[in-house]
Amino acid sequence: MRKLMAALSMAGWLASGPALADSPVVVELFTSQGCSSCPPADEMVRDLATREEVIALGLHVDYWDYIGWADIFARPEFTRRQKSYAAAAGERMVYTPQFVVGGVERIVGAKPMKVMDAVLDRAEAPARVELSVAREGEVLRIAARRLDGRPEPLLVQLVRYRPEASVAIEHGENAGHELHYANIVTSWNLLLRWNGSEELEVTAPVEGALPGAVIVQEEGPGAILAAARMP
Repeated sequence: MRKLMAALSMAGWLASGPALADSPVVVELFTSQGCSSCPPADEMVRDLATREEVIALGLHVDYWDYIGWADIFARPEFTRRQKSYAAAAGERMVYTPQFVVGGVERIVGAKPMKVMDAVLDRAEAPARVELSVAREGEVLRIAARRLDGRPEPLLVQLVRYRPEASVAIEHGENAGHELHYANIVTSWNLLLRWNGSEELEVTAPVEGALPGAVIVQEEGPGAILAAARMP
């Protein structure tokens, strides 16, 4: 299967091919409108966003804003999240573009084959958390059950994102280009810490029409153990 998916990715990235897993693999891209190397990675997210078996998320960081163009989607909390990943891995530097797949695989640059391999690795890993999400008006119902029996606490998070947007860049490294984005993260909030020893059944308020996803992740931040789109 890995060779088949690699061939498909060479022919058209992830535009076609069989489903990988019941629980989607979360792919985070740390990007910036002020980074000349980022547009190819942003395009990869646009392709990944069409796949049911992947939740692709674009997190815009603010540390390149000083070079001539302030990213209109950047948030300091996304910069902190990227730095937290680096610290958890014992790394001192952060880069754009950088993909983080499943909370554990870090890939610098727009490298489709490496991202594809990381997605396959996470998709083929044994399930550790069973997760279901339902929306009733402005209430989100979340149910989860831990399958691996481990006692470590887990973070239950709600991510909201804007499906698409185009931005005409007037200054900085990408001046003169119109860039197109998908699944632009607007908020990433911790709902609760869950010890996993008992089945989880909780509700959370949710407003507006923006799509979203519930993500269950080890502290650190560490591995993402389950994810589900918000209906």
